[in-house]
Amino acid sequence: MKFQRHIEIEKGKLDLTPLVDVVLLLLIFFMLTSSFISQPSIPVKLPKALTGESLQKLRFEIFVTEEDIIYVEGKPITIKDLKIELNKIKQAKDIKGILIKSDRNASLGKVVRIWDLCREIGISQVDLATNVYLEN
Repeated sequence: MKFQRHIEIEKGKLDLTPLVDVVLLLLIFFMLTSSFISQPSIPVKLPKALTGESLQKLRFEIFVTEEDIIYVEGKPITIKDLKIELNKIKQAKDIKGILIKSDRNASLGKVVRIWDLCREIGISQVDLATNVYLEN
């Protein structure tokens, strides 16, 4: 008597559970290690200060680079055009003041010129951005 064999080859099945676990762990790892601090597009090295406070109000930012180039909203601007922009800012109700982010190697004269321009227009709330320096 001859037996007939019915051998069927099953196709391999891929278990997706470990793959999903690994992808989820990688996602959590990258979310925890990534930095969510938005940096300005204009590279400036802020000066360090022993005292300072965090500003929470909406402020108009002016950047001054190491080469004494003034940037407003990511675009280089001249003093004349800055005066026009500051006049618009003064009339805006939602802006609480001006924040000058100046490179530590920028000319003090350029920063003072911007500050004087703000005061001349009538903007009294002008602040300088710094990094807090903590002594050990």
